[in-house]
Amino acid sequence: MTTRIDRRFEKLKAEGRPALVTYFMGGDPDYETSLSIMKALPRAGSDVIELGMPFSDPMADGPAIQAAGLRALKGGQTLAKTLQLTREFRKDDNETPIIMMGYYNPIYIYGVDRFITDAIDAGIDGLIVVDLPPEMDAELCIPALKAGLNFIRLATPTTDEKRLPAVLQNTSGFVYYVSMTGITGSALPDTSKVAAAVERIKSHTTLPVCVGFGVKTAEQARVIGASADGVVVGTAVVNAVANVLGPKGEKTADPAEAVATLVNGLAQGVRAARLASAR
Repeated sequence: MTTRIDRRFEKLKAEGRPALVTYFMGGDPDYETSLSIMKALPRAGSDVIELGMPFSDPMADGPAIQAAGLRALKGGQTLAKTLQLTREFRKDDNETPIIMMGYYNPIYIYGVDRFITDAIDAGIDGLIVVDLPPEMDAELCIPALKAGLNFIRLATPTTDEKRLPAVLQNTSGFVYYVSMTGITGSALPDTSKVAAAVERIKSHTTLPVCVGFGVKTAEQARVIGASADGVVVGTAVVNAVANVLGPKGEKTADPAEAVATLVNGLAQGVRAARLASAR
């Protein structure tokens, strides 16, 4: 059984270019605005969407994504509403892969079986649950895989040769390489080290490898995309929203337009990633 994620990466491989994977926070700064942002992403050049599930106690997120989550929660966003975003999005777009990304607690409270059923019904293709290690696969990973969802795992610079097989065991869709230790939104790491890490992971799996944590500009996306199968951008997208919000959360410009401008530039960088080697 193939998913939209599998089909999208197969298509991009045939085109000879990496994917642009964009993260945004569901419900930030409010439901309707975040829906307009979600719809704008593929039009601006995003190939895969990561839909953030707001959570009050994120562990791996930097200040920008933490603030986005809090804005969403303050605006009344719930896990049910985050699923509803996808239902609304799917009315016009049945091709773009959507991955829900966040923490296990909201899913656990919602109910695992109910969540999996509702996620598939809404049109979700995969999950990234950052605080569930392989040792807890029976909690969510295995049931999700059996139901037809991709379960995407994170690998980091500290994931050594001994640990990597455990990380990859029940991973599907793609491998998300976190290109640095620390929180989201940190400085971009040494790109030569990223290329070596992608090559090392690829020696263990046939899955695409996408690289994220720190990519902010089209040039960075181009450099990372030269070796990776996908470039993940999150904090920069979230900041594009925050930058058009006033001190009381009022909109000083259209957040969807601000995001689209950023993503369009990133998409151009990703599309230029393989041009030099193709000549």
